[in-house]
Amino acid sequence: MNQESRLIERSGNKCELCEATEGLKVYEIPPATGNMEDAILVCPKCMAQIEKKEELDSSHWQCLTTSMWSEVIPVQVMSWRMLNRLRSESWASEQLDLMYLDEEKLAWAKASGDHEDDGSVQLHKDCFGAILQNGDNVVLTKSLDVKGSTINAKVGTVVRNIRLVNDNVEQIEGRVEGQQIVILTKYLRKQG
Repeated sequence: MNQESRLIERSGNKCELCEATEGLKVYEIPPATGNMEDAILVCPKCMAQIEKKEELDSSHWQCLTTSMWSEVIPVQVMSWRMLNRLRSESWASEQLDLMYLDEEKLAWAKASGDHEDDGSVQLHKDCFGAILQNGDNVVLTKSLDVKGSTINAKVGTVVRNIRLVNDNVEQIEGRVEGQQIVILTKYLRKQG
């Protein structure tokens, strides 16, 4: 029996956090070792918010008031992490005060450091707050001198087919006058 089949059997074919039944996927809780003992079965909504691809929906995570009491250790660990990401909400803070993890489980729960931030999704945005995506076209809102070259990118220059800089939401990459450059998002607006 493969991992997914064992998790379906263990969970009763439900998301182990919110009990949804559609589109279930295996989520290996980092740092994962690839066995069933560090994985849970989750729905697409839980997965997207766990992986910070969607803003946290506090009302959705009310389910943690039940799942935190699961006897399944990975469910306890993930519940603790998500409650920590929601700790600014009074209900989540209260649940954290009630929850107990022994030293070994707590060490695993803290291992990824994921619990330390609020889980807000970091998005690349232009100077007006429009969300940028790979492949978008943008217009410079300020003339910029390009470091290390004689190019001066003029205000109004269209930069086509941009690429987002993964580890910095304030930067994109694009071509200006045939040269690949990094541009700060505060100096551009998304084109129509």
